[in-house]
Amino acid sequence: MQILVLHGSSRENGNTEQLTNYALEGISHTSMFLRKLDIRPIVDKRHDPDGFASVADDYDSVIQALLSHEILLFSTPIYWYGMTGVMKNFVDRWSQSLRDKRISFKEALASKQAYVIATGGDQPRIKGLPLIQQFQYIFSFVGLPFGGYIIGEGNKPGDILRDKRAIAEARLLNEKLKQILLE
Repeated sequence: MQILVLHGSSRENGNTEQLTNYALEGISHTSMFLRKLDIRPIVDKRHDPDGFASVADDYDSVIQALLSHEILLFSTPIYWYGMTGVMKNFVDRWSQSLRDKRISFKEALASKQAYVIATGGDQPRIKGLPLIQQFQYIFSFVGLPFGGYIIGEGNKPGDILRDKRAIAEARLLNEKLKQILLE
């Protein structure tokens, strides 16, 4: 089994990335930093007879990576009580993949497992729950099994290192992933 991490932070080595690193310590994985990629916002053509036009950006390469991994980890800071813009642009484009005749997107996602790691600074374990629910709805819609989530508290760079609960949960996820990889 292979793990793909989709990093949605706009900040290099921020709290969410640090927490994600704890969850993946000692585990081989592929990281894709959405902030470094050109993923255009969706132009909604769901109801257009010609469907979606090809877009000259990095979206297809991210989808190919997503389809070639069995465990997907969505790592995003909580920005204004939701996922970051780069993560949202990526997920919005799934409408295009759902209509892409080259792949059976839902069928492919059904055999994978998704996890979410998020951090925020304003009571994130309460105010971040709508973000987790949003991911749950998205995953449910496309048939992607949801394995769980971690919400950490951190605002300024490095704050996450003081969130003992989040670090402990990341270590538990690390053990769970190691066990899955052994099966």
